[in-house]
Amino acid sequence: MARPRPEPMQVVKQRRDAALKALVEGVPYIRFLNISFDRRGDELTSVLNFDEKLIGNPFLPAIHGGVTAAFLEVTAVITLSWEHLFPRIESGEIDAEDIISDHNIRFPKTIDFTVDYLRSGLPRDAYARAFISRAGRRYASVRVEAWQDNHAKLFAQATGHFLMPQEPSAKG
Repeated sequence: MARPRPEPMQVVKQRRDAALKALVEGVPYIRFLNISFDRRGDELTSVLNFDEKLIGNPFLPAIHGGVTAAFLEVTAVITLSWEHLFPRIESGEIDAEDIISDHNIRFPKTIDFTVDYLRSGLPRDAYARAFISRAGRRYASVRVEAWQDNHAKLFAQATGHFLMPQEPSAKG
């Protein structure tokens, strides 16, 4: 029996990018902070696009610590959500429209989140990447690193623990 022809890679990329965009744009605070995500293969990098409203200390100037913490937490939550939903996106079970319209799509809930401020965030774009240390059905542990000009010079890092969303039970 002949195998079905695989989808063209461009179609696969478009589906993945549309799903990620729907996931991110569904959160108003992410839009307010102007955080975007760059997907390369299975790796997500978040980008905090600089804006004057993000400055906390105008004398330095430096990005507000709360903005930094939110940026790191958003990176962790979106990365966990992406990993959690990716198999369903790949199988075609859900698509971007489902993510936008389905109220059963839930995000991980923060149990605790600890931020280490290593240096001042300069008035420019910042980048972050989350690394999932452990992800089970109920619980996940994540570490996040943020940098600006040089990935080797982090300006903040964080660790967090999250309660993973449970699939709605089938009624019947």
